Amino acid sequence: MATGPSVDEGVRTMLLLMPRLVGRAKRLPVPESLRSFSLAPRHLSLLAYLLFDGPLGVNELAARLEVAPTTVSLMVGDLSRSGILERNEDEADRRRTIVSIADRYRADVEGWLAGGAGAWRKALDPLTPEQRQIVIDTLLTYEREVERAAPKSDG
Repeated sequence: MATGPSVDEGVRTMLLLMPRLVGRAKRLPVPESLRSFSLAPRHLSLLAYLLFDGPLGVNELAARLEVAPTTVSLMVGDLSRSGILERNEDEADRRRTIVSIADRYRADVEGWLAGGAGAWRKALDPLTPEQRQIVIDTLLTYEREVERAAPKSDG
């Protein structure tokens, strides 16, 4: 016998839960040192990749963020002019630029992401690897389907 909610009950629960999750995530306090930079959620994703995965090239960041390299170049340009990011030449390929979080801001970025990371760790830790994959796959499917259902803009 199956336990847990029906699909419709699950949909209802998730539709009520998602706005609260997003609202709480948006209320994570931006560190004082970063408040004046008007950082958007897309910046947080870029900073998270650099924090968790280390220095990356623009094309690697674009692939992970699923945006065009020109979009990442613009974001990196803004954040490097602000001093949050550093751009360095790749010693192995001088045509390639490697992007990293400036040491001055690394601890603040870590602190900013720690609240969300800690919450996810507490939520995912009791699950088996297979169950974690189901959660991740479910959220990715939701993201994809919401994007697919969104009206396309003409611009």
